[in-house]
Amino acid sequence: MRKFIRHPLDIPIEYRIEKDDPHKEEFINNISEGGLSFRSKEFIKEGTEIDLRIPIRDPKLDVKALVVWCHKCKDYYDIGVKFMDISTEFRIRMVEQVCYIEHYRREVLKKEGRKLTGQQAALEWVKEYADKFPG
Repeated sequence: MRKFIRHPLDIPIEYRIEKDDPHKEEFINNISEGGLSFRSKEFIKEGTEIDLRIPIRDPKLDVKALVVWCHKCKDYYDIGVKFMDISTEFRIRMVEQVCYIEHYRREVLKKEGRKLTGQQAALEWVKEYADKFPG
């Protein structure tokens, strides 16, 4: 079983460090068992607790995470976090599929000019790719 699934860099994520701060928008690099990584314009110290929000669908998925690494890359940082709640892992697997479906919907629009609803995209994606989805 693959532990990491690379995502297209067009899947958004929002984070904030302090409770009263506004969320900052970035993009997911990958989702793995128990955590994920994303790009950030700012350094975030290892051990920092952050709030994450994945705004791909309503309601948005809000989770607590702990920064486990932060690596400088060119003009941004790659941030690795682990989820603070075990039950989050199942929810993230669901979001992971939604990310793929959303990316599929965007690609169909871009390449074929077809506008799909979320449900139409999900049905097509499941038919074509669900059996290849790890896990």
